[in-house]
Formats: sequence, C-alpha cells, structure tokens
Amino acid sequence: MKVVILCGGVGSRLAEETKLIPKPMVKIGKIPIVQHIINYYKYFGLEEFILATGYKKDIIERYYKKNKSVQTIYTGKKTLTGGRLLRLKKYFKKNEFFLLTYGDGLSNLDINKLIIFHKKHNKIATLTAVRPAARFG
Repeated sequence: MKVVILCGGVGSRLAEETKLIPKPMVKIGKIPIVQHIINYYKYFGLEEFILATGYKKDIIERYYKKNKSVQTIYTGKKTLTGGRLLRLKKYFKKNEFFLLTYGDGLSNLDINKLIIFHKKHNKIATLTAVRPAARFG
C-alpha cells in the first residue's frame, strides 16, 4: 500500500524557516518533519511513499535521491491539494487503496486501526481530523 505525502506548499506560516527550505524539510531535532512522518508510517509496516512536491522541490529530491522506498513526483509549484492528487493518478491502478497525509501532519493515530475502519465501512474515503485546543479558556 502506498502512502502519499503532500510536500508542495509554500509554508507561509513558517516564513522565517521556509524562505530557504520547503516546510516538510523543517527539522524537528535533526530530522525533517516529512522523515518523522515516513518513520511513523513505517512503524505500521508501510514501505512505499510518494512525495508530491512543488515549492523548492529540488531540496526534497536531493534528500531522498538514494532512498528506494521514497518516490518524489513534481506536481506543480502552486498546485492545490486536489490538483496534486489528480497529477498522481497515473501512479495508481484503478481503485487502488492508498493513504494520504500532509507533509507537516504529525499525529499519534493508529494507522492499522484506521485502515481496518476504512475497509469495514467500504467508503471511497476516510478522513481524520484534529480539533485544535481552544485558544482561550
């Protein structure tokens, strides 16, 4: 099963960091955010990753150049989420199941339970979301 990670946005809310590197390459400790995400999915046994790149794609491509389990695909500098997915269509078989997350989407979600839930309900998509803590209260 493939995991698509959207890594193409400009990351304007982190402008001081993303002038030089794309947001998924901002480091937490000594590791880029996107590598933390990949490591998390690998923990659940997933080994095939597609990084949908855009803004400063060359930095991501260089970092993953020798990694056989990670494929970087340029999906446009200003392409929005739906457009990125459409540009990846040719990399999937018809009705192939895949996972999708953002290149800054860290979580502690049990991926195996999510897959089981999705298959059990037999729907076209399953979406997870996080309710941010209240700013005041």
